[in-house]
Amino acid sequence: MTVLVGAFFVAALLAAPLFRLCGRAAFLVLALVPGAGFVVSLAQLPRILSGGDDWMERFNWLPALNLQVVFLMDPLAWLLSLLVTGIGALVFVYCARYFAADEPRLARFAGVLMAFAGMMYGLVLADEMLLLFIFWEGTTVFSYLLIGQYNSRQQSRRAALQALVVTTAGGLAMLVGVILLTVVMGTGRISMIVDIGYTVGINGGLVITAVMLILVGAVSKSALIPFHFWLPGAMAAPTPVSAYLHAAAMVKAGIYLVLRLAPGFHGMPGWTAVLLALGITTMLMGGWQALRQFDLKLVLAFGTVSQLGFLIIVSSFGTRDITLAATTLLLAHGLFKSALFLIVGIIDHRAGTRDLRKLSGYGARSKGLFIAALVAAASMAGVPPLFGFVAKEAVYTTLLEDGTKAGAIAVIGVFLGSVLTVAYSARFVWGAFATKPGVEPIEPARESPLFKSVPYLLAALTVLAGLASSFLDPVIASWSARLAGGAEKPYYLALWHGLEPALLLSAGNLALGLTMFWFGRQVSVFQAAMPDGIDFHGLYRRSITGLEASAAYVTARTQRGSMPFYQGVIYIVFIGSMSAALLLNDTWPSGIALADNALQIIVAAAIIMAALAATRAQKRFAAVVIVGISGYMMVAFFALQGAPDLALTQVLVETITIVVFVLVLRRLPARIGNSSGRLSPSLRGLIAAVFGIMMMLLVFVAFGARTAAPISESFPFLAYEYGHGKNVVNVTLVEIRAWDTLGELSVVVAAATGVASLIFVRGREGRLQRFQSHRPDSFAARHRPVEDELFSPMRTTDDGPSTDTKRSAWLLAGRALAPKNRSILLEVLVRLLFHPILVFSVYLLFAGHNLPGGGFAAGLVAGMALVARYLAAGRHELAEAAPIDAGVLLGLGLALAAGTSLGGFLWGSVFFESAYWSTELPVLGYVSFGTSTIFDVGVYFVVVGLMLDILRSLGAGVDRHQEADEERLAESLSRDEHAGPDTTQLHAILGRMDDVEVDGPAGGSRL
Repeated sequence: MTVLVGAFFVAALLAAPLFRLCGRAAFLVLALVPGAGFVVSLAQLPRILSGGDDWMERFNWLPALNLQVVFLMDPLAWLLSLLVTGIGALVFVYCARYFAADEPRLARFAGVLMAFAGMMYGLVLADEMLLLFIFWEGTTVFSYLLIGQYNSRQQSRRAALQALVVTTAGGLAMLVGVILLTVVMGTGRISMIVDIGYTVGINGGLVITAVMLILVGAVSKSALIPFHFWLPGAMAAPTPVSAYLHAAAMVKAGIYLVLRLAPGFHGMPGWTAVLLALGITTMLMGGWQALRQFDLKLVLAFGTVSQLGFLIIVSSFGTRDITLAATTLLLAHGLFKSALFLIVGIIDHRAGTRDLRKLSGYGARSKGLFIAALVAAASMAGVPPLFGFVAKEAVYTTLLEDGTKAGAIAVIGVFLGSVLTVAYSARFVWGAFATKPGVEPIEPARESPLFKSVPYLLAALTVLAGLASSFLDPVIASWSARLAGGAEKPYYLALWHGLEPALLLSAGNLALGLTMFWFGRQVSVFQAAMPDGIDFHGLYRRSITGLEASAAYVTARTQRGSMPFYQGVIYIVFIGSMSAALLLNDTWPSGIALADNALQIIVAAAIIMAALAATRAQKRFAAVVIVGISGYMMVAFFALQGAPDLALTQVLVETITIVVFVLVLRRLPARIGNSSGRLSPSLRGLIAAVFGIMMMLLVFVAFGARTAAPISESFPFLAYEYGHGKNVVNVTLVEIRAWDTLGELSVVVAAATGVASLIFVRGREGRLQRFQSHRPDSFAARHRPVEDELFSPMRTTDDGPSTDTKRSAWLLAGRALAPKNRSILLEVLVRLLFHPILVFSVYLLFAGHNLPGGGFAAGLVAGMALVARYLAAGRHELAEAAPIDAGVLLGLGLALAAGTSLGGFLWGSVFFESAYWSTELPVLGYVSFGTSTIFDVGVYFVVVGLMLDILRSLGAGVDRHQEADEERLAESLSRDEHAGPDTTQLHAILGRMDDVEVDGPAGGSRL
């Protein structure tokens, strides 16, 4: 099962190359993945029928927190896996002809759809609460991307965001419930929790609260009132998405969760009342709204809402016979509703409209499609001998035999809702295929046999399942047979149970529903006269609008654009809160050690003097350099304390920080402006002094308050014995605290994306234009002097000495700079040192396990090499040095780091468990390798990617802005002398360039 779940995500990653290779036929290749899952699930049929042990795979996840990865295929998960994989494979086949060959972003769509299928497959197999929640939220994220596939349409973007907000809000409530239930029950295993609830009963109010919070997530995911409105809005998605997510897969997640929990908690106070009320109300409201729609997809969407209410009613009882009816209805709904959505896709694809008022004569011209739609709609209405009829008969009979008040209420609600179901089913068939007077018949285009085969197959399965219901009974009943409750003689599925009340109720549904359809005009008039009721979508929009207005109000009064104000508020709040904590503290250290040695005092004095000098600096560049001195003093402190690894990292970080500051300061005035705020310098100094003293006291008390032995004392032993490394710092990062490092890498990737988005508004600039293919016509290029030849190696030809234009400088792109920004000394040094620095970075990467270094320090060293290339010859030289997308490096690094965690299952038993190999080689001698090195390589790539993003945004991006200013200045100066210069634009340009400390692109001797 683990391999199958992983196969979905591997296929999602391979979607892009497959589409480049095969075009839209790649959908057929990708269909093999869910198809394989269907075959594997089907192969478990003998085990399911024999009642043998369930197929389970279990791995340790976080043993310290008793968390495991548990996949369990019991009969309920087995039935849902057939639905997810079987219909998923058919939807992929359908997509191969639904989309045009030149459809934009098709590979992305296929990859996201495959990832969604993997999330849904993992969700139904997960037997651990937190694992289920991870897959649960994964379906939310990928459904958001699928609904918003047509991101150029405002309707698609709004619908996607609405679905995301609603289901995520429910998911957050569910997360609280999951954690609470896990803590109270003492286990996260779903099967164990249900068994405890069934055998022991409900254990107090905390369990009730936790389960109700989980139900909020289920209700929001399955689009029940009051969260139902997101599902009709999601019809903005492509039709295959509607057929899969909103008929067969995602909306079934909440139903599945209720089915899973019902055997243990259906007796809990509030369970039945809440779910019955929501289910009946949703069923009636959805059916009523479906009769008011003219868009065929909206008819089906509101019909789906109604059917989800139907499903939640019968799923909530948790007894043997009603659960059998619920699982039968679940499978029947997946077949007929996905077929109907796919048929609408064909109609829309060929007729160009889904408006039933504009469709006429389609049934006469496409008889096969009409028959398939008629069969599917009849199954939805409960017409014999179809599978939907078998399911509805089972529902009526088992509810009537339940003998409880809840069962009686459910029968009434289901009967009324089923009348509406028959009415909108007939309306759908009439609207899509009937010949309407006064409406011009539509001549459908020729459909591909492969395109039509999928809904035909689903409609045929609806017929076959109904006829073979007696044979399917032991299969579908494999889950409910494990449950208690119900009549003395178990109910069984059959097409004919004789003349019984259920048959009369079904006949009444058909008669009343067809009557409503026949008098459709009168029904429409009555609906128009009825009050609209609660507009839940309007409530959502008003809530979002109010939230945005509140955010704008708070922001306008707190985000005043004053950095000193923000800092002052932060410092004052910190001082107040920490003062209260220190006053309440009753354990103060007994002694004070001023320093360990005299050198520490010298370092501290230097840091203090640098800090004081920074407050007196009048220019920004000087302030940056002075602040950097305090950072370099920390390097000395780390070295004195015997921490060379920290010292190396600190010196690299401090150097790069100064470079980044300089890149930013190029576009700012050189001098620090005078403050016009309310805080006087003396008050600022007082706040700063109190904050510093408070920090000193806080650290003093924190160190003195320790009573237990710190766990870090065992790190050297753990690093050497288990991590096979002597560098405790590096082994801690990649072994002992690898989870923390992975989280920090995610933050770094997010920060890099944020930095790039500030400059590249529309998207990260992947690869800068390389110099060979770029002939700059910028201000600097037009004023290229003859002195360039001084930097050009000469060669001799028959005509005499000549300059090789392809090797015109020590650095290839150096001649793209203006001469004032070039330095032969810097170019020579960078050319000589660039490759040794890169080699040194690789050495630090692989030596870091036992010596100072590691992926982070090595990545910073490689970044320094790139910085040197950029400073020496500008942005074109950076493109020559690193012709690769920074996003690729960031993604590859994060994937390697995260992949190492999953790889722990291959060579160990828990996440991030590493393996270590060592051997003697003939030439190299003793060689050792640990899998944590792969994690370190990922860190290296992420840091290098971050440096590239910084240089391309704060460096190259700002260069382009400056070049644009210079272009406009040159154009102003070269205008017709009679017209005169555009003084407004000229003054604006000069105003931005005035007082800039670092001139020109960040290169050459001026910097």
